[in-house]
Amino acid sequence: MSATLLIQNSSTRCGKPKTDTREKESARKMASGHTTAASVRGPRFAGAGRRGALLLALLLAAAAALLPVAEPSCPRDNSVVKDINKMHQSNYGIGGFSHITVAGALAHGMKEVEVWLQTISAGQRTPIHRHSCEEVFVVLKGRGTLLLGSTSLPYPGTPQEIPVFQNSTFTVPVNDPHQVWNSDEHEDLQVLVIISRPPVKIFLYEDWSMPHTAAKLKFPFVWDEDCLDAPKDEL
Repeated sequence: MSATLLIQNSSTRCGKPKTDTREKESARKMASGHTTAASVRGPRFAGAGRRGALLLALLLAAAAALLPVAEPSCPRDNSVVKDINKMHQSNYGIGGFSHITVAGALAHGMKEVEVWLQTISAGQRTPIHRHSCEEVFVVLKGRGTLLLGSTSLPYPGTPQEIPVFQNSTFTVPVNDPHQVWNSDEHEDLQVLVIISRPPVKIFLYEDWSMPHTAAKLKFPFVWDEDCLDAPKDEL
């Protein structure tokens, strides 16, 4: 009996580890199954996410391509030879005046100088103004008067009146207040104007008695407004 009990007790003690081993093996298989499934699902979901992002990007690009594209208000003309007759011409709200930018900083990429073709009707005048750039005029046709104010006084004062005529040329000193007047009663005055340091920054005077410090800066000037936004007031 003792031997039998010892055998039975020994069998009982050895049987329990076998059961634990089977349970642990089963648990390991289940855990391995979950891990494998997760590893399969992970790349699948990641790939789906990448495909979704790519599809969204393609849809946005297609939508952007279908939107109307606004034409530039100041198209650049980089051609070597240009036809003046086809260039934009306007009075820009100045009565009896016509302006063409023949070669400009903003429209043509000029760096050092800018060239204008301006026509002033009989009896008309440009505004009284000054600017911190050199300016050269070539009179192509007509005749008129250059009015040149003083810089030694607090205001321009009574201007000098200097006659100009066809095939004449004249220069305006930097920052001198001036005005070009077509003093002819019948014929247009047409001038070719060359300025330095474009685009031009112009100070406007209401009359010859207006103090220099009260002159109003106009920048960009009227013919540059389509090409250059006005500076914002940060105050």
